[in-house]
Amino acid sequence: MAAHTAASTELPTATTASGDSAGEPRAPFGPAAALSCRECGTRFPLGPVFACLECFGPLEVAYDLPTGDPEGLRRRIEAGPASIWRYAPLLPVPADVAEQPNLNPGWTRLVKADRLARELGITGGLHVKDDSGNPTHSFKDRVVAIALEAARTFGMTTLSCSSTGNLAGAVGAAAARAGLKSCVFIPHDLEAGKVVMAAVYGGDLVAIEGSYDDVNRFCSELIGDPIGEDWGFVNVNLRPYYGEGSKTLAYEIAEQLGWRLPDNLVIPIASGSQLTKIDKGLRELIALGLVEEKPYKIFGAQAEGCSPVSAAFKAGHDVVRPVKPDTIAKSLAIGNPADGPYVLDIARRTGGAVEDVNDEQVVEAIKLLARTEGIFAETAGGVTIGVLKKLIETGQLDPAGETVVLNTGDGLKTLDAVAATSGPTATIRPTLAAFREAGLA
Repeated sequence: MAAHTAASTELPTATTASGDSAGEPRAPFGPAAALSCRECGTRFPLGPVFACLECFGPLEVAYDLPTGDPEGLRRRIEAGPASIWRYAPLLPVPADVAEQPNLNPGWTRLVKADRLARELGITGGLHVKDDSGNPTHSFKDRVVAIALEAARTFGMTTLSCSSTGNLAGAVGAAAARAGLKSCVFIPHDLEAGKVVMAAVYGGDLVAIEGSYDDVNRFCSELIGDPIGEDWGFVNVNLRPYYGEGSKTLAYEIAEQLGWRLPDNLVIPIASGSQLTKIDKGLRELIALGLVEEKPYKIFGAQAEGCSPVSAAFKAGHDVVRPVKPDTIAKSLAIGNPADGPYVLDIARRTGGAVEDVNDEQVVEAIKLLARTEGIFAETAGGVTIGVLKKLIETGQLDPAGETVVLNTGDGLKTLDAVAATSGPTATIRPTLAAFREAGLA
């Protein structure tokens, strides 16, 4: 099957996509009903397409979600597996998805961060959603898992992506587990830890001389070439399904809080898709009656060296001007974030904000989280904790509200960020006298 692109003139029909031409109908996309344009609302049959043929706006999955029995749905979810598949009734996946070979990501811990809260002056309660506990140690396992199911359904043979690091590892691991080929593309200057982790799964790993935005443009060209036939680029031609994986963060946070919503969420921004899909997930929970409706505020976090969304928010603009990234937070270094305008809409609609911190503040925040809660975050987590601190100091976030902040990756992948300022307290001879002489007794 050829991969369909925005330029395709032939769209797959719903019947073709579901593969249910004979026998008992199977619903490989669960409650998903169509792809819907986020700009003009035009609907298309489910297929490997990502842009509207009418206005070129981005497509996302639209649903016929189960309604009328929230208690029954809640019990069904709670009886499900300890992974994102407990939410299969709300995702574009078949009901038996957990039985397929996959990494079973999700259901990561929600850490009540009392010591960090005291340091920051938060009185309403603080939780860290720690997604470093996923199989490849980042939240990307969630989004890749959903895209992988779509690739299987469309008969694709190769899983691919453009990546700032974490996604490369997640695609390599998921493809290996599923028995698919993988070929992922990264900027040539990524952190060594992420390169090794992406390469170890045995697929092709291609470093491109350029920024992430250059890599992404190259992948878009590859989709339109015969070379890319049967390839599923999880964040390009499978992007509508891929993005839905981030909704599971919203579902888990609400369930782990006892089926209720926090007052504030602080979320890192790369492309911005994670933030927009978490908001979508929260709104779905309210619509389904799984949580009580209440106001919540969403805050976006960027590194100062790549902060086009933060700059647009502060300037009151509705569009995001692309920038050339220059930050240690390479997993957030997307200079032209696809979901940037939607992030602005959500931050303003919910009463939140978008803020940024410099690299020195990122390092300080990584060490603050590690020192207070024993969580070693990668640089993206440092950005998010640093922005949380800045939001409180500037009065943009009410410390009396209950807050959830996201750590999206493991600090072992970005050791260089803190290596220069983290080392032994002292180096001594193996004697008690030396210990005392060092002032440690």
